[in-house]
Amino acid sequence: METLLHAVGLVEEDGTHTLVVQDVVRGTVRTTPDPEAVVDELPTFLSALSAKLDPAPSRGRW
Repeated sequence: METLLHAVGLVEEDGTHTLVVQDVVRGTVRTTPDPEAVVDELPTFLSALSAKLDPAPSRGRW
């Protein structure tokens, strides 16, 4: 059974970006303003994080 621990969202309002992280277990929310340059790099960061957490299977010997 999966349990959601954190929920993350990126909110844009009037050209300003804010990262919102909700700790579902504790019922708390943290926010931080994010410059557009950081927002543009989020897909790259998430790809790198995914690769680190779930690397491609290593090849065995021939």
